[in-house]
Amino acid sequence: MIAVKGYAAKHAHAHLGPYSFERREVGVHDVLIDIRYCGVCHSDLHQVRDEWGGSIFPLVPGHEIVGTVSKVGSAVTKFKAGDLAAVGVFVDSCRKCDNCKKGMEQYCEQGMIGTYNAYEYDGKTLTYGGYSSSIVTAEAYTYKISNNLPLDRVAPLLCAGITTWSPIRHWQVSKGQRVGVMGLGGLGHMAVKLAASLGAEVTVLSTSVSKKADASKLGAHDFVVTSNDGDMKKYRKHFDFIVDCVSAPHDISRFLKLLRTDGTIALVGLPPESVPVDPFALIDGRRSLAGSMIGGLKETQDMLDYCAEKKIVSDVEVIPIQQINEAYERMLKGDVRYRFVIDMATL
Repeated sequence: MIAVKGYAAKHAHAHLGPYSFERREVGVHDVLIDIRYCGVCHSDLHQVRDEWGGSIFPLVPGHEIVGTVSKVGSAVTKFKAGDLAAVGVFVDSCRKCDNCKKGMEQYCEQGMIGTYNAYEYDGKTLTYGGYSSSIVTAEAYTYKISNNLPLDRVAPLLCAGITTWSPIRHWQVSKGQRVGVMGLGGLGHMAVKLAASLGAEVTVLSTSVSKKADASKLGAHDFVVTSNDGDMKKYRKHFDFIVDCVSAPHDISRFLKLLRTDGTIALVGLPPESVPVDPFALIDGRRSLAGSMIGGLKETQDMLDYCAEKKIVSDVEVIPIQQINEAYERMLKGDVRYRFVIDMATL
């Protein structure tokens, strides 16, 4: 076994603190990655605090992982020691169901194996995430990343990037389309960058007037203060597609009315409770309300390659691991532009 240092929550009400554990030895199809940076996702906080239920403790969060390969198994062909590599939200899937065969491993019919807070298929081995010094993953579930981008700013692409890229590509966002982005946080700022890079006309929909200048810098063409009913009325039946990145309770029906005929809202944010939907807001204009969750293996690699080509990275604040609990509190207040990333050298 491989000795690893990390940070973990021992129970739902505990602060994260130092935690030592073991990874499996490198198998023939595995790679060992020395983690250099790990992004901090809002879902890390939810699961550390068991706000969704089902958290397994001790819990080592982190699924936006980038680092350097230090060892490879004998059958590995995609990586060699010294290469950069990345790990995202999941580290395995059944590989046999229809969804896995179609490259949609995130929707594995047996359930994908999360990078942390999950049991592997043996039902006994608990997965631990990227708030740690190293990780062992199967080559097939490990991604290649460019040497030409700042590594700390690449890390959030493994969740925030692919979570917004997948619906943008699935609903075929393209040049000239009118795209709304609800919420300008970790997810939203990536949605703006990606949609704008494809030539869409992007409008940020936000309650925070203070983010208007940022929205413009990120590539947005317009900004709507959603608490202003007058502004909202101006955008009735305006958008072809809206990415809903809001994780707080909100009135989705108000935003459905901003869609043109056959327009779609794709939910990627996760409010803590169910939200009601006015059926009249759906049937007027044959509008759709859909959901989307990260991306499959090929789609994620395609996104990383696209971002390398277009030089698209996240806006981050790099922190030492010792500040993670403070970062969680700041994240709850929206006090980050736009993703915390842990420098794992500080571990």
